[in-house]
Amino acid sequence: MDKPTIFISYSHKDKDWMERLKTHLEVLQMEDILDIWVDTQIETGDDWFPEIKEAMNVTSVAIFMISANFLTSKFIKNEEVPRLMERRARDGVRVFPVIVKPCPWQKVNWLSRMQVRPKDSEPLLEGDENHQEKKLSAIAEEIADIIGPGKHPPTRNTYVPIDPENIEIARLPTTDSTLLGREGELEILDKAWESEKTNVISLVAFGGVGKSALVNVWLNNMAQDHYRGAQRVYGYSFYSQGTSEDKQASADPFIAAALEWFGDPDPTEGSPWQKGERLANLVREGRTLLILDGLEPIQYPPGEMGGQLRDPGMQSLLRGLSSHNPGLCVVTTRLEVEDLKRFKGSLAEHIDLEKLTPEAGAKLLEKRGAVGSEKELKEASEEFEGHALALNLLGNYLSVVHEGDIRKRDQIAQLTKDPKQGGHARRVMKSYERMFEKKPELDVLYMMGLFDRPAEGSALETLKAGPAIAGLTTEITNLSYEDWKFTLENLRKARLLAEKIARESDTLDCHPLIREHFGEKLKSDNAAAWKEAHRRLYEYYKATAKELPETFTEMLPLYAAVAHGCQAGLHQEALDDVYFKRIQRRDKAYNTKILGAIGAELAVLSNFFDPPWRQAVKNLTEADQGFILNYAGFDLRALGRLGEAIQSMRKGLEIRKKLKDWGNVAIQAGNLSELNLTLGEVRKAREYAEQSVEYADKSDYVFFKIVMRADLADALHQSGELKEAENWFVKAEEMQVKLQPEYPLLYSQRGFLYCDLLLGQGKYSDVLNRAKELLKWRQPKDPILDIALENLTSGRAYLLQIVKEKGTNFSKAETHLNEAVDGLRKAGTQDHLPRGLLARAELYRVKEELENCEHDLEEAMEIATLGQMRLHETDCHLGYVRLYSEKGEKEKAREHLGKAKKMIDDTGYHRRDGEVKNLEFRM
Repeated sequence: MDKPTIFISYSHKDKDWMERLKTHLEVLQMEDILDIWVDTQIETGDDWFPEIKEAMNVTSVAIFMISANFLTSKFIKNEEVPRLMERRARDGVRVFPVIVKPCPWQKVNWLSRMQVRPKDSEPLLEGDENHQEKKLSAIAEEIADIIGPGKHPPTRNTYVPIDPENIEIARLPTTDSTLLGREGELEILDKAWESEKTNVISLVAFGGVGKSALVNVWLNNMAQDHYRGAQRVYGYSFYSQGTSEDKQASADPFIAAALEWFGDPDPTEGSPWQKGERLANLVREGRTLLILDGLEPIQYPPGEMGGQLRDPGMQSLLRGLSSHNPGLCVVTTRLEVEDLKRFKGSLAEHIDLEKLTPEAGAKLLEKRGAVGSEKELKEASEEFEGHALALNLLGNYLSVVHEGDIRKRDQIAQLTKDPKQGGHARRVMKSYERMFEKKPELDVLYMMGLFDRPAEGSALETLKAGPAIAGLTTEITNLSYEDWKFTLENLRKARLLAEKIARESDTLDCHPLIREHFGEKLKSDNAAAWKEAHRRLYEYYKATAKELPETFTEMLPLYAAVAHGCQAGLHQEALDDVYFKRIQRRDKAYNTKILGAIGAELAVLSNFFDPPWRQAVKNLTEADQGFILNYAGFDLRALGRLGEAIQSMRKGLEIRKKLKDWGNVAIQAGNLSELNLTLGEVRKAREYAEQSVEYADKSDYVFFKIVMRADLADALHQSGELKEAENWFVKAEEMQVKLQPEYPLLYSQRGFLYCDLLLGQGKYSDVLNRAKELLKWRQPKDPILDIALENLTSGRAYLLQIVKEKGTNFSKAETHLNEAVDGLRKAGTQDHLPRGLLARAELYRVKEELENCEHDLEEAMEIATLGQMRLHETDCHLGYVRLYSEKGEKEKAREHLGKAKKMIDDTGYHRRDGEVKNLEFRM
């Protein structure tokens, strides 16, 4: 048998300590007890990363040599620690953290819960040489005791029962336990779970094909084997937020619930992207099975961005899990997840769930009570295109109405909708409508169409209460308890209602296609009943919620109240009494600034649009239409959805102009200038900035005049008109002095933009002097974004000073840039974060920490690409030119330089012309 291998993970700044420990382990190696692997074994010129990965894949024991150097190494943090901790969770690999030097290791989440060496956490550094050698010897002896003969790490052949507290799958939809013709897909899921390489697997098919049923059956199989080594199982369905393409769903409820369940100390902290990253880290702490069912409500519908995730929290979660995951994430969706394509292959698998074969469809029909020859049943299956939901409904319908005669399917209504939109299932639903006409079953189905989530019993009671709603609850208002239960049982037998939800026996649910069909039917055929029912639900959810909810969970009934109020046509009342008064708390912006629920906020605002995000509903006052358009633009911008933000803000600008609200017109034009700049529309940005100055001058607000002049200066700066840009910044600062003599410098974002120009001119001393003044003015309640941008300015200035003066102390630059990146993440503004990452990447390049530099560039490029932030994307390409030039990879550098030059020409980003010429000269 091969000897166990010891893998030593260390910072090269602690190489002397690695060598001393290795010497003690070599005593054991000479006794044939173990082998040792360290990266010094890699030959010069070898492709080092695959060798390190292979060594981590076969090691039996991993030693982490902990110091501040180790904990701040991006390569160790992002590559070695996750892979080795994954093998610890999955394969029982023993991990030995060895404290080399004093450092705040107890504050590191993944490390603080582990048993460290030496004894009593005393660092190796402490004590005289003799004492140090005793500690090194003790570590070697402990390892020898653990991996001696017959003591190899445990295998996964036996499965220990999982604690029920570590299983949460109640939010997954209830589906039928019958599954036919899916043996191949079940085997693929089994292999994905056992594979050490597959991190995410997605099942893609249009509605009703049986994605959720397949996953539920597989989960049940897993449960029979104690979940086959999983330490935690968590499932969530996004179908509870509806499935129609124009539905603006939010990932916030899932992120908040999952963070809390996985043990995050404050689920409200940070930006959506940060929350997703934290959740990914929590999921990866053990071997977790994560099920994300029905993801399409938070994906873009088919089109230019079709399949991309709308929510940055979900983007960062799936990005993180695709990169490293000791467990498995299973996704079901109607649209392939574009964000996973870069990982496609071994890391992220994709299954197109095909329609049922004629043989499997025939068996399903037979199981549901259909009667006919094998040939007739197969023909029926093919006619309904193997659509699982349609065949389930068809078999049950024929069994009840036509004694199962499969030939009577010709009496089913003809196809009226695309099969991909559930057309075949809708054919059968129309037949059920006729069958249940003037019966309580049809009223129940119409009531289900009022909800975009499972309907709780108390909400249903509100609808059932007298007086009856004509054409909706006529048949059930006076129904006895026994007859109500009998009605529900009839619908369950017909597979039109889901089986009872164990924990919530009075809650009703059904397939999303069934909800959609009967909801559309009620709205089109009986608009009065539709509005009255939603009015009742609006009043119900308003009364259910606390007057002023303090947590995200407490806020959910008010979100529902707004949705139902708007469906009832009460847009103005829902806006004034619920959104303004209770959700946002007027100027406090409680929902976004305190709870950080930007995605949920956007979903609420979508109720006031038709369609999102181009037109606010007409039964709001014009002023409120302008407000809603502007606020939606801010939320879209914060989520990195800049193209949509522009169309919303542009429409808001038109309304503000009509109202001659010049101050807000100026602000709107300034916002559009900033957005167009980020998107790479430099000419448009300048035009909007010039308009913003014109409109600000029509207003009575001097502050607006200052802000808009700074915006114009920045647009000119990015277009390369540096002298004119400086003149406008000077004008803005002169006005600032007159307005606030106690604050004689531009501050906040305006100050950041001016300093950006000054740093481009090499005036780092001026910028550092400004930064010192701004620090004196800082208040405890200053916005996180302002503080982050001040740190970014200072960090860049200190770095430029070091480069120009050939200094070697990077501590100030590094501290400020780290705080800038952290602050920009917390501020939740995706369009600013690349600035911080790019600046820190440059710091790492100058320090020759090229792995860290590449990591920050990759993240900045991903954010920029997803958000169509073309100026940031251009800067990323220029960053790659400098990185690859440093690494000697000239071809890659030239490739990125070519892309940067083209983007500069396309966008008008001529601020970078000089930088490009300099890079060309160096190359």
